Amino acid sequence: MKSDIQAMSGKDWILLILLSLVWGSSFLFIEISLTALQPFTIVALRLIIAAAALQLYIRIRGIRLPLTAQTIPAFIIMGFLNNVVPFSFIVSGQQYITGSLASILNASTPFFTILVAHFFTGDEKIKLHKLIGLTLGFAGVFSLFGIAGSADGSHTIRGMIFILAADSSYACAVVYGRRFKRMGLEPTATATGQLSSSALLMLPIALTVDHPWNISPPAADVWIAVAGLALLSTALAYVLYFRILSSNGATSVQLVTFLVPVSAVILGALILGEAVELRHFTGMVLIGLGLSAVDGRIYRKRKKLKDSKA
Repeated sequence: MKSDIQAMSGKDWILLILLSLVWGSSFLFIEISLTALQPFTIVALRLIIAAAALQLYIRIRGIRLPLTAQTIPAFIIMGFLNNVVPFSFIVSGQQYITGSLASILNASTPFFTILVAHFFTGDEKIKLHKLIGLTLGFAGVFSLFGIAGSADGSHTIRGMIFILAADSSYACAVVYGRRFKRMGLEPTATATGQLSSSALLMLPIALTVDHPWNISPPAADVWIAVAGLALLSTALAYVLYFRILSSNGATSVQLVTFLVPVSAVILGALILGEAVELRHFTGMVLIGLGLSAVDGRIYRKRKKLKDSKA
């Protein structure tokens, strides 16, 4: 498995940038969808359409979806932790904050993953470079809370807390999802299984809470945003993610964490005219430095260069 950034081909870099765009665009699509739809309805539509698309994809590819007494509960739990909970928190959070700010906060997911892995696994304890990364990353998160000094600060803080709750759920999903590798499941089948399970979980929640039949028919731009959220930011994103993962490994695919907030901020500014404050950049830089320290790539390259000169 390749782990060095230099091992990535030009094609893989294109796929990585494309992945950052489709994931970054999810915050834009959510913001547009919220103009006409309730949060749980958006999440349910996202999951149902994406699951249907991936079901079609694996059938075309001839990939078998194993449904056994072992995999079905695992799909349900993974779908709950990786889709139902975080998607719901992110959409709910974006009722109060911009997609740009949400994307920056969402980039702190690896820091929560480090903490969860430290306490619930035996082989992923916090090392010095990860501790430095955590310190920088959470400094960036706390600097963003300074944005909430305005009149609607309580709403802003609520939105930010929702996004951080989503990050925590993603972190639990990462640790829980390690079992799928031990099961020997094809990654795209795992993605399809968890999305299908989460769609089944989310549908009754949306129907019970949102009563979507009572809303006025959304405009075309809302339906386009929902389709983009489901087909591009979810179904296509999973396919791209596992494509890069299979060719270059987890270390390289983690680079997308650095790129998603940049994509989201640029799209939000260009399409929705969202203002980007100095605190946004400060938080993004600190979180980026923290991610760099956690990733350890620069440290390893410097050590390798130092060892080669010795």
